[in-house]
Amino acid sequence: MAAFLIRRIAQMIIVILLSSVVSYALLNIAPGGPLTFLREMNNSGRTRVTPEDVARIKARFELDLDLHIRFSRWLIGVPDGPLVIGGQTYLADWVIGCKTPGKVRLRYPDGTTEIIEEGCAAPLTLQDLVDGPPRRDSRGILFGDFGLSQAILRDRPITVLIESRLPYTIALMGMSTLLSILIGVPIGVYSAVRQYSRFDYTMTTMAFLGASLPTFFVGIMAILIFAIGAKGAGLPYLPPGDASAARDYVVPLLGTITKESPLDYVLHFIMPCGILVFTSVAGWSRFVRASMLDVMKQDYVRTARAKGVRERIVILKHALRNALIPFITLLAGTLPGLFAGAIITETIFNWPGMGRLLIDALGRFDYTVAMAVLYVTIVLTMIGYLLSDVLYTIVDPRIRLN
Repeated sequence: MAAFLIRRIAQMIIVILLSSVVSYALLNIAPGGPLTFLREMNNSGRTRVTPEDVARIKARFELDLDLHIRFSRWLIGVPDGPLVIGGQTYLADWVIGCKTPGKVRLRYPDGTTEIIEEGCAAPLTLQDLVDGPPRRDSRGILFGDFGLSQAILRDRPITVLIESRLPYTIALMGMSTLLSILIGVPIGVYSAVRQYSRFDYTMTTMAFLGASLPTFFVGIMAILIFAIGAKGAGLPYLPPGDASAARDYVVPLLGTITKESPLDYVLHFIMPCGILVFTSVAGWSRFVRASMLDVMKQDYVRTARAKGVRERIVILKHALRNALIPFITLLAGTLPGLFAGAIITETIFNWPGMGRLLIDALGRFDYTVAMAVLYVTIVLTMIGYLLSDVLYTIVDPRIRLN
């Protein structure tokens, strides 16, 4: 077991590192970022952005560093200046970026001109990290320093942003996952036991609907029916978005609902949680049904029945316990979802969770926030799969890790 864990952890580190490199590179070479907003504001005439302002912002968010140097500082917080050994300074002149880009004036055949950036007029060295504009001391994301938000919180730590959104995602994803399992597993078991019955056909149809219909379509239809339609008909309705109301409101039969009261949170919670449960039950039930049908064909199940064991005990003790072994893989896969959230559902219902945060970060070019969410999701995914491998050996003694 120890050798297996060491080997798997080493593989996890490699996968996490490679995934982080690819994700960081894709986000940072994509168009956009804080400088795009500055250029748009400058071109629109709303405000005048000086070259000094641009240089200060580039230094603040380390956009003047080369990509590999920026990634190293984001990951582990180094380099933070020249290498000092025994009082001697080394690599002080090592070029790691560009303070001032070169500019070239282009003249087009119609007589118009345009100034573009090309090359570097003033390179940035390791010594400039110490002597230049003040920079934030970064410990690196490996040591819990997620950096600063570039747009959403404007220069505030990303940790503050995550702490404000994470409870909403944990509540939504945790409750929806729990309800999905409590509903989906019994449906799958009963469908397998009563294969080809009317109940099985009905649940199969519902499962196909839940798996086939897009989440955004189901969410929009739920808003139209249970929020807009019910309210227009004078019936009790569910609030269509957010985690709580901005002011008090009246719901038929329930009376006045005070904003940010427990009942207000529950009413706002029902629709997004219900949509996730509806779409998730389909997967859980079909998986358990297929696994149960496979196990019920095994010799030990037929032997138990031949010995006269009651059918209830055969199903619950002999068949279900073994049918749920592959279930562990799916269960471990829910771990990253508890952090990352449900992007589409949170966006439709304006739920202030991590999924909505990721969409907001990408839409506002706040790549440091997006990368923090992606990195933690990658780590939790690897941990989830490691836990599934370990749990396999606990629930099934036939499996060995050597």
